[in-house]
Amino acid sequence: MKPFPIPVVPMVGAGSQPEEEELHYLAKPGDMSVFRAPIPRPPASPEALAGARLLLEKLVADMEASAFGAAAAPTLSLLNVEADVVAEVNELLGQGEVSVLVKGGRTLRVQETAFPSVWRVQSLREDGSLERDDVEAAAMPSAVLAAISGAPNSAEKKTEPAGLMNAPALVSELFAQSAQHQPGKAAHVINLTLLPVTPEDLQYMADCLGFGTISMLSRGYGNCRITATGLPHTWWVQYFNSMDQLILNTLEVVQVPEAALAAKEDYEDSIERLKEWIVSLDDLL
Repeated sequence: MKPFPIPVVPMVGAGSQPEEEELHYLAKPGDMSVFRAPIPRPPASPEALAGARLLLEKLVADMEASAFGAAAAPTLSLLNVEADVVAEVNELLGQGEVSVLVKGGRTLRVQETAFPSVWRVQSLREDGSLERDDVEAAAMPSAVLAAISGAPNSAEKKTEPAGLMNAPALVSELFAQSAQHQPGKAAHVINLTLLPVTPEDLQYMADCLGFGTISMLSRGYGNCRITATGLPHTWWVQYFNSMDQLILNTLEVVQVPEAALAAKEDYEDSIERLKEWIVSLDDLL
C-alpha cells in the first residue's frame, strides 16, 4: 500500500534544527475550516467499497460503545486488509487538519481524517516496512502519547553568553515546570510574543531546550506548528496567519498542546457524521 501523506513541517522555533527528511507544508488555508465531507473518487470495485463500508460501520459501533477518553480507544487494524479496501477507507475518511510525525528508530505518521478525533496511524520499521496501519478514534492516538511519555530528557542548561535579558529566568521556569508536570495538569504557557526577549535570549533558550523527535501541524485560521523540545512535555508552539507570518510564539509545558487535540464534542459529532456518510454510500454501491 502506498503510504498516505503526512505533510508536517518540523518547527525550528528560535533556533536551528537539522532536518533528516524533507517535509512539505499543507496548503495554506483561507477562511476558518469547516466540516466538508470527503469527495471519494469512483471506487475501484463494488467489493472494495462494500468492504470499506463494513469497516467504517464497525468503527462507528466501537465509538458508540466506548466513552471518549477511555483507556482503550476504538481502533481498527488495516494491516492485513486488502489493499483496495484500505485505499477506499482512506478515500472515504479524507484528510483533516492535524498531522503528526514522530521520528526515531521507528517512524510514526499520523493524520487526522476529515472526521475530527478519527485518525489514520502508520508505524514504519527502520527498513521502511509497515509495522502498524490503524484507524483510531481518540483525542490523540495512543502511539503518539506513548512516544511523548517515553521521550528522553535531552535538555541541558548551557553556559550563559553575553547579551541575555530574560532567557536564564525563563529556562529555569521551564525546567521547574517540566519537573513538576503531571498528566492532566493544565498547560503552563510562556508567551514569548509579549515578553521582552533579545535574539540572544531566543537562541540560548533553543540551545538549552534542544529539540525532540515529535512535530505537529494544526490548521484552522492559519497554521499552528508544534515541536517537542528536548525537555519532557515542553513544546514550541507557533501560530502563523494565512500569509505565513508569525503572530504568536509560545512555549508550553503540557502533555499535548490543546491546538493538536480533538475534543469530546469532536468525537460525538464525528459519530453522527460518519453515520450519515455511511448511509450516503448507498448511492455508490
